[in-house]
Amino acid sequence: MPLINSALSAGLDVTSAVELKANQEPPFVYNGQFPRHHGFIISPEEAAGMLRADPRNGEVVLPFLIGSEMLTKGAPQRWVIDFQKRDQFEARTYEMPFDHVRTFVLPHVTTLAEKEKTKTGKDAGQDQQWLKTWWQHFRCRKELIDRITERPRYIACSEVTKRPIFCFVDSGIRPDHTLEAFVLADDYSFGIIQSDLHWIWFRVRCSRLKGDFRYTPRSVFDTFPWPQHPTENQIANVAKAAVGLRTIRCELTEKLKYSLRNLYRTLEQPGDNPLREAHAHLELRRPRRIRHAG
Repeated sequence: MPLINSALSAGLDVTSAVELKANQEPPFVYNGQFPRHHGFIISPEEAAGMLRADPRNGEVVLPFLIGSEMLTKGAPQRWVIDFQKRDQFEARTYEMPFDHVRTFVLPHVTTLAEKEKTKTGKDAGQDQQWLKTWWQHFRCRKELIDRITERPRYIACSEVTKRPIFCFVDSGIRPDHTLEAFVLADDYSFGIIQSDLHWIWFRVRCSRLKGDFRYTPRSVFDTFPWPQHPTENQIANVAKAAVGLRTIRCELTEKLKYSLRNLYRTLEQPGDNPLREAHAHLELRRPRRIRHAG
């Protein structure tokens, strides 16, 4: 098991890196939800109306965060109706949300299923299967939702990005499929995920989409060599530096009226920069040697 030191660079050949069981069992990274139809998505005003009509609707009507809004707005700008794996009879008890989905989603799914059957001549297929549970998202990511709701927050990054921007997201917010969700809630894990080491590993192990980096959990996270046996002092120092980094980001975005994307663009220019200093401080606190099988 060779040691990888802190000099890891984008020029290093890591093609032989293997998937690590500790990173996979259970999985820590999931692609977000894929409703597959805009009828599940509602405006904040529509959501407010449903919540006023029956506070219980809050169990299936939740804020919905997409990748671009995390980078530019910093908060969800839309809501989603999400029945998860509830059967139709239970879903019907949420009257307004169910009626909305029945009106806007069911006709679309029915059409898809009919077209699929006509095209294939078969009674089976993904769209015909979806019709059986049309009130549910095409991919509701039950395992992800079950796991993040057990925690106060989770880490997210835009699935496709140019810059190393990771954020904590409240567990009451549903992640869209343009986000990768990390089922990690502690500041130490955030510090490692936000570190230069992880960003470089991301860049050399990921796939590309139109020149941007695309986070692919299997090739990036599942092979990522976490620091082995960090001391309590190291964990505390990384966690403290991670909190400091997020504090600086918050202060700068509020002071400058910048989005996170625009704030990180300033790192592409020379000169003193509190954000650069915060990242450098995090790197100084990160355990310097890691062990990786591969």
